[in-house]
Amino acid sequence: MTEVSGSALPETRLLDRRRALLGGAFLLTAGVAAARVPGNHIDLLGKRKLDALIPAHVGSWSFYSKSGLVTPPPDQLSDLLYSQLLTRVYLAPDQLPIMLLMAQSSGQTGVLQVHRPEYCYPAGGFTLTDKAVRSVPLPGGQLDATVMTASADNRVEQLMYWTRVGRDMPLSWAQQRWSVARANLRGDVPDAMLVRISTLTHDRDAGLATLAAFTRALFAAVPADVRRVLDSAAG
Repeated sequence: MTEVSGSALPETRLLDRRRALLGGAFLLTAGVAAARVPGNHIDLLGKRKLDALIPAHVGSWSFYSKSGLVTPPPDQLSDLLYSQLLTRVYLAPDQLPIMLLMAQSSGQTGVLQVHRPEYCYPAGGFTLTDKAVRSVPLPGGQLDATVMTASADNRVEQLMYWTRVGRDMPLSWAQQRWSVARANLRGDVPDAMLVRISTLTHDRDAGLATLAAFTRALFAAVPADVRRVLDSAAG
């Protein structure tokens, strides 16, 4: 039998107690949210179509193709999760190519994960490294986005993505679930948007600089109401 020292036992019990309290608090919040029937639907996109709102020309980049992006295989789950899905490749004569994916859900239940890079890239055989949060300066503020490198045998991508859930901008899957639960407790059913921008290059610094430049150009190319669809703080 393994002997546990007297000093280790209280610490272990304390850690287990904290985990139990945190887990219980989350379950309680989620349970109360589920018990209430939210009636106020927040949909910043409405009946507008992403394909019509996102311009074919963004800065020096121009729309080239709808294929070539990493996405999970189409299935019934993803069809049910998303109201709209936009995929585009943009090219510019003096810049790295840009791959843009936008996934929008008009009725958020906390399961906007199919197109998150942490899900779809490993499913496609990629290894994700160098994950970090990067702030992109925008007119009047900044956008906090997650950046990482996705590597496979014959392809390396530098990518950046962010999510909006209602009026929140969660940076993780756990924060996203909390955003949904808090909105439901207020009686709201929030919509959600995931924006993923990537480029093919081994050079991380050059790739992230290009992604930031495209992001700034994208926000400059759309009107204020569309900017708020992409980032609830943008004006």
